[in-house]
Amino acid sequence: MQARLQSLEADQRDGLLQLVLDRLPGLLFDLLALQDNPQIPPVTGHMHWCVCSNCRDMPTDIERLCCGQHPDSCISKLPHMDFYILDEGVLRLARAAWNDIFAVDDVQEPGEEQRSYRHAAYRNFVLWQHGRLGEGNRTVIASCVVWRIRDKYPDANGQYTGFRVRRLP
Repeated sequence: MQARLQSLEADQRDGLLQLVLDRLPGLLFDLLALQDNPQIPPVTGHMHWCVCSNCRDMPTDIERLCCGQHPDSCISKLPHMDFYILDEGVLRLARAAWNDIFAVDDVQEPGEEQRSYRHAAYRNFVLWQHGRLGEGNRTVIASCVVWRIRDKYPDANGQYTGFRVRRLP
């Protein structure tokens, strides 16, 4: 595969890269991190699975996922997170679009607003980083991002569902 990529002309490689980044925009951060830090050593004094030093422990092994970035470029600390993922206006619009697409009334029980914002933020993050996954497809979100969202939109009782593996029928 590498030999085939190297045989492409520069403009063909650029076009291919643009196509991949259009489909998976979050890949850009991975590419930039590799360019700046080809081998990022784990940060000592933190969980062994965390590289960015912004993760917190999670209840299951599958949720113990780090963004894999250097602490200075942790995805949860990027300015884009504040605008695309954590901004209430953006999340309100995302919730309205979601409710409109799925014909759901946005009648909320008391205390449910934080949960709605939190879930909208998770959806926005997945869309931003991975693009549309398709019906029934799910992905684990890095712990640093999950906790940044939870810190902004906490549950009053500190009770969170976490990632649930989809059971096939």
